[in-house]
Amino acid sequence: MAEHIGIFSKPGNAVVAEVAPELIRWLRRRNYTVEMDTSTAVAAGLGGAREDWTGTPPKLAIVLGGDGTLLRVARLLGATPEGAETPLLGVNLGTLGFLTEIPATHLYPSLEAILAGEYREDRRHRLAAAVWRGSECLLRGDAWNEAVIGKGALARIVHFDLHIDGEAVSAYRADGLIISTATGSTAYSLSAGGPVLDPRVKALVITPICPHTLTNRPLIVRDTSRVEVLLRAPAGATYLTLDGQEGLELAAGDRVTCEQSAHCVNLVRLPEYSFFDVLKNKLKWG
Repeated sequence: MAEHIGIFSKPGNAVVAEVAPELIRWLRRRNYTVEMDTSTAVAAGLGGAREDWTGTPPKLAIVLGGDGTLLRVARLLGATPEGAETPLLGVNLGTLGFLTEIPATHLYPSLEAILAGEYREDRRHRLAAAVWRGSECLLRGDAWNEAVIGKGALARIVHFDLHIDGEAVSAYRADGLIISTATGSTAYSLSAGGPVLDPRVKALVITPICPHTLTNRPLIVRDTSRVEVLLRAPAGATYLTLDGQEGLELAAGDRVTCEQSAHCVNLVRLPEYSFFDVLKNKLKWG
């Protein structure tokens, strides 16, 4: 599959220090060129970490950690169009992990199959978000899981209006609002009471966080919809955050728009793994 492989990991994860050195030796014995991010190099006790990934991207990125680490790497490589196309292989060293589905115990059999071409690429659309203050755009960014409008530490309710494709839908009083992709339906949205979507479903999920009016329920719309949120009265500090990794403090009158991004994330999948197998395993169903 690839001659140039990048290895990325969660900083400070003790399991990485056990897995990374052998993984690097295993790949190099098979004549693959291996590059590492700083956390992997530190864990493996090696030098030569690559700091800048905006140049030539790896042909395959192996991510050791949980879903948060995979989101970070997708954002890092997605900074360039070439890097955004890099296939990502998630190896779960975390706890839940819906995206990093391969357990560390199956790493080498899985790699054998993948490097022999026995895999499929699962393309997942991202969400393009923007913050507008009048006619000025203060922030543009992509999210793979979700865009969250949420309050700071003060326990006060945020007031905002929701529009879909220019049509007024509802006025909310809540702790916040989550706009998630189908992929992100198993992340924060799920914790807030949102539905689980098969990632192949072409939809966005809009989930209020602790709404003051109990009739405000999660809403599913087409992934081609344009979602616009007008912030009426932020109570204290209110923020937009993208995948929990990038954000901006909002002010009254700010508008947040979300729509399907032109960019995708490519996940490497083994044929025997299915979304429902992951659900049953992670959520202990049946």
